Amino acid sequence: RTLNITAGARLLDVPCGNGRHAIELAKRGCRMTGVDLSAEFIDEARGAPVEAEWILGDMCDLPWSNVFDGAYCFGNSFCYLDRQSAATFLAAISRCLKPGGRFAVATGMAAESILPTLLNKRWHRTGDILTLSEARYDVAEARFDIDYTFVRNGEVETRPTASYVFTVAEMRRMHFDAGLDTVELREWGDTGPYRLGSPGLMMVSQKR
Repeated sequence: RTLNITAGARLLDVPCGNGRHAIELAKRGCRMTGVDLSAEFIDEARGAPVEAEWILGDMCDLPWSNVFDGAYCFGNSFCYLDRQSAATFLAAISRCLKPGGRFAVATGMAAESILPTLLNKRWHRTGDILTLSEARYDVAEARFDIDYTFVRNGEVETRPTASYVFTVAEMRRMHFDAGLDTVELREWGDTGPYRLGSPGLMMVSQKR
């Protein structure tokens, strides 16, 4: 519904991770292409029992032109990019889409979501894995440097990440500059219009 497509549409999932969204859409009749920089994720996606195209590659370096009916970028992935890389990515997405094709970004890292509710430390549990996130906000760069510590069966592993923070207005301008007009701003999960303090943003744009 978000992308305004029907079964048989050709869609781009970027970055696709292990294909958890693309696999389900392929089962529903969409012709899926997934791109991800992780060889481990792409190998896992290729093992799924669906017809789909899985490509190991950079989300900012997409080779297609006017071939996809829709595209999406989920899981906070957009905010892994700094401003220059984000502009490059959006230009690539616009180039890949057919005129009128829609693009959806889902992120919990928009400034209006993350800054009003910022906690420097958070614990959460997923199955038997306990995760601690420790965040430091770089004001000059509008960037979160976050260390994730995973605890499982007495084993502890810490991995650093960085996520850039964009205001919704900034994201809209970047999309417009890439030839993508914003058509909808709403909360994750169809719970209503996006507003200050919403837990996550679903931003939908359309290629001119």
